[in-house]
Amino acid sequence: MREVNRFYNPVIVIRLAMLVFCGALFFLGFVLWHIQVKDTAEYSSSLDRQSIRRVRVVGARGRITDRNGALLAGNRPSYCLAVYIEEVRQPGRWGNTVAEVERILHELSAVIDLPVNVSSDDILRHIQRRLPLPFVAWRDISPRALALWAESPQAFPGVDIHVEPVRLYPEKGLMGHVIGHIGRADLVAAGETGYHFYEPEMEGKLGVERSFNDVLSGVSGGRLIRVDASGMKHEEVAWREPQSGLDLRLTLDSEVQQMLETALRGLRGAAVLLDVNSGDIIALASEPVFDPNMFSVPLSSADYRELVQDQGRPLFNRSVNAYPPGSIIKPLMGLAIVGSGRVSISTEIHCGGVFHVGNHPFHCWRRSGHGSLSLRASLAQSCNVYYYQSSLTAGYDSIYHMAAASGIGRVTGIRLPGESAGLLPDDAWKRRRNPRDGWRAGDTCNVSIGQGALLVTPLQMAVLTAAIANGGTIYRPRISFAEPEAMVSSRPAWSAPVLQEVRRGMYDSVQSERGTGRRARVAGISMAGKTGTAQYGPAHEGRKHAWMVAYAPYEVPRYAMAIIIEDAESGGLDAAPRVQQVMSQILERDGAVRTGGRG
Repeated sequence: MREVNRFYNPVIVIRLAMLVFCGALFFLGFVLWHIQVKDTAEYSSSLDRQSIRRVRVVGARGRITDRNGALLAGNRPSYCLAVYIEEVRQPGRWGNTVAEVERILHELSAVIDLPVNVSSDDILRHIQRRLPLPFVAWRDISPRALALWAESPQAFPGVDIHVEPVRLYPEKGLMGHVIGHIGRADLVAAGETGYHFYEPEMEGKLGVERSFNDVLSGVSGGRLIRVDASGMKHEEVAWREPQSGLDLRLTLDSEVQQMLETALRGLRGAAVLLDVNSGDIIALASEPVFDPNMFSVPLSSADYRELVQDQGRPLFNRSVNAYPPGSIIKPLMGLAIVGSGRVSISTEIHCGGVFHVGNHPFHCWRRSGHGSLSLRASLAQSCNVYYYQSSLTAGYDSIYHMAAASGIGRVTGIRLPGESAGLLPDDAWKRRRNPRDGWRAGDTCNVSIGQGALLVTPLQMAVLTAAIANGGTIYRPRISFAEPEAMVSSRPAWSAPVLQEVRRGMYDSVQSERGTGRRARVAGISMAGKTGTAQYGPAHEGRKHAWMVAYAPYEVPRYAMAIIIEDAESGGLDAAPRVQQVMSQILERDGAVRTGGRG
C-alpha cells in the first residue's frame, strides 16, 4: 500500500485537472466564437428562414368609369370580425385552442345577433395552414353588428375588426356584361410562389374586368412577420406598401346605355350603338342582365347554380354572340352583287313571290310578290326574290370575298372576352361537314337573304352599318380610352356609286311609306336602316329573331345601331319601334338638327 501511494502526487493531479478544464473552456469559447462571431451571418439566416414568414398584401383594383366619369366599378371596405389565434392560444393540444375559439364565437354570436357560419374544422384548417393570419369569422357585417360588438360590456379577447377590400358596382346590372365581374385569383398559376401566406386577391373573370385585368390590378406589397416554433405570430419585422391599380375610362355613356337596356327590358336580346366616325362603343346591352355585385363576396354554390341554370342565361353576352342575320345582310349583299359588275344599279328583277332553283321553290316574304324592283327598291321593301336571282347572276365567289373583306366571319377585335367570329360558309366549309355534298345554288340563295349557315353578331352588324354610314371605313370597335383611337380594321373595295344607292335604299326603308323599317321613323330626323327577320330551328316550329340596323342622322351620320330580339315576330314589328325609341332619345339629348331631308 505504501508502494502505491509513493506514485500518487495530489499536486500533479490538480494541475492535470486544471489543464483539462482550461482546455475545455478554450474549446467551448472557440466554438462560441465560431457560432456568434465567425458564422453569425449563416446562423442568423438559418434562424430567419425558420422564424420569418412572408405575407402577400394585395393592392386595390383601379376604378372603372364611363366616358363622362360616372363610377361603374370601385372598391369599398368590408368590415369583418376576426380572431387573432396567438392571443387566445390554450396550453396543450391544438384542440384546446379550437374549443376556446368556438366558445368565443358562440358568445359573440349572441351579442351581435349573427349566426356562427364556421365550424371547428374551419378553425383547425386555419391553424394548420394560415396560423399567423387573423381567422375571419364574419365577413361584411352590418354597422349595427359592429356597434353591438363595440358597445358590449363583455370582453372578447383576441377579437378585432379586420378590413378587406370588396369590389363595388354602384349601377348594379347596368353594363353588367361589359364591366364583367371578379373572382378569386389563382396566385400559384400566376407564378406568385414566393410567399408563405396570401391575403385574398381578386382578378377579372368576365368583361373589361378580365380583358383589362393587367391595367386594373394593383401591385402587391408584403409583410415580414416573425413566428415561433409552433407557427404563432410574434411581431411584424418589415412592411412594403402595396400600390393601387390604374383607373380605366370606358367609351360607353351610362345614360345611353340605360336607354338601350330600357328598350330591351323583359326580353332576350342585345343592342349596340357606336360612333360611326371612330368606332367608339357608346352603349352595348345584353338582356337579361345580372348584378356583378353578386361575385364581389363569396357566392354560394346554390346561388351560382341558380344563376347558370336560369333559362334566360343572364351571364351570356348576346351582343357578341352569333345569330343568323336575316335581311339585315342585304345592304352588304347589294354591295357585293352589284359590285361584281354582273348586275347594275338599274337592273330590275321581277318578283312574283317565288323563285325556283330546279324543283325547289324559294319564297319571298310577300307571297303575292313585289313586281319589278332595282337595288334601291329591293332594300326598301326587302324583296327576297331580287337577292335570290341576282346572287346567282353575280356568283357566290363575289359575295364570299366581299363579305370576308367586310368583316363577316371574323372577330371585330373588341377587347371583350368571348366574342364570336360568326360564320361565313363556303364550299370548303360545307365539304368538311360532308365530303360528298358541295356548295349548291340553293346555298347561295339562302346566304343572300341572311339564312342558311351564315351567322353574324350584333356587334359585327353595328360595325358594318357604321362603315356604310361613314363611306366605307371599317373601324375596330373601341371600348376604352386606354386603347388607340380610330383604329382602322379594313377599307373594303366598295364602289362609291353602289354604296350611295345602298344608302338610299336604307333611307327609303325607314322614311318611305312602303319601307319595312318605317316604324323606326323619328319625326323631323332623317334615318337609314334595314330590318330583318331570321328563321332558326326546324321550319315547322316557325321560330324567328327580329333584327334592325340603322344609322342617323342620314345627312351627317353620327350613330350606328344594331338590335336583335330573340323569339319575336319580325324586325319591322318588334325591332324597329325600339330603334325609334332609342334614336329619338339620344338625338333629342344631343340637340341634333331635325332636317327630314330626302336621299
